[in-house]
Formats: sequence, structure tokens, C-alpha cells
Amino acid sequence: MVTRALIAIGLAFLVSACSGYRQPPTAFHDILTQPYRLDTSDQLRVIVFGQTDLSNTYTIDQAGYISMPLVGAVPARGMTQQELAKEIEKRLRNGYLRDPDVSVEVDTYRPIFVLGEVTSAGQYPYVAGMTAQNAVATAGGFTARATQSSIDITRQINGEIISGRVPITDPIRPGDTIYVRERFF
Repeated sequence: MVTRALIAIGLAFLVSACSGYRQPPTAFHDILTQPYRLDTSDQLRVIVFGQTDLSNTYTIDQAGYISMPLVGAVPARGMTQQELAKEIEKRLRNGYLRDPDVSVEVDTYRPIFVLGEVTSAGQYPYVAGMTAQNAVATAGGFTARATQSSIDITRQINGEIISGRVPITDPIRPGDTIYVRERFF
């Protein structure tokens, strides 16, 4: 009787270990419906209307700043495009332009990283609307040993690194790391 109970418990642990599914935290999917927050390596098109010398493409550096003529280093990391436009307007209004009108657009998003059981692991450009399946296809597809039903995604949310196992059809964000696991059988 005790032996059967131990076998049943052992089988239950074995089955749960094989499934390997970990429900990602709520914040993992909540971030998908929030405004995009800028971060290092995003390339921005900043347009100062009527000021062609100030309108240009700027890249957010490792410290989280863009460097613009007249106003110098402007913090961009963690801001939305609209918040950054308001910050640049405020700085330009401070002794440089009377009534600046600024627009900020993301020209090129920061890259994604695809690792594990894919043909060509590496860094790839993010395209708006990308899913994990699109990212795997960009990396040359699955290897013969790959688990194809779910993948692990690691993303940074409000300065915290969060990982979760999600279906292959889940959307991804710029800067995500996608890891394709090896299957057991």
C-alpha cells in the first residue's frame, strides 16, 4: 500500500517535471498593452519643426541618454515618445527657442536575441507586431531537437528581469531574449 502511494507520488512529480510549464507573472503580459518605453539602443527620429539643424536621428546610449545640439544630454530611458518630446521642448524653451514643437518617433527598435535550439542563434532586428514564432523563423527555424510548442522569454520590466514560458504565438517586445528549449523525446 505504501509502495503504491510512493509510486503514485513519484509519477505525479515526473509528469509535472516533464511539462515544465511556468505561468509567467501578470506583469509579463500587462506590459504588452502599455505604451512603449524607450531604452538603450533604440534609434529615435527627433523632429523639431522649423529647425532642420536640430531634427535628426539619435541613438539612446548605454547610460540612457540622447545627445542633442544646444541642449546636450537628454534622459530618454524609461520615457514614452511623448514624454521625451515634452522634455526636449522644455529644454529648448529654456533660452533657445520661443515655442518649440517636437515630435519623437522610434526609427529602429532595440534588437531581440534568439538562443537555444534554432538554426542560427543570435541578435536580430525587432519588427513591430512580432511573435515568438516570427523570431524563431528569423533565426532560421527550429532544430530537429527543439521543443516547438512553447518557448522561454526573458524581458526587462521596470528595471526588473522577468522570465516566463509562453506559447510560441505570444507577442514579443524589443530587447526580449527568446530561448528555445531542447525536447526530451
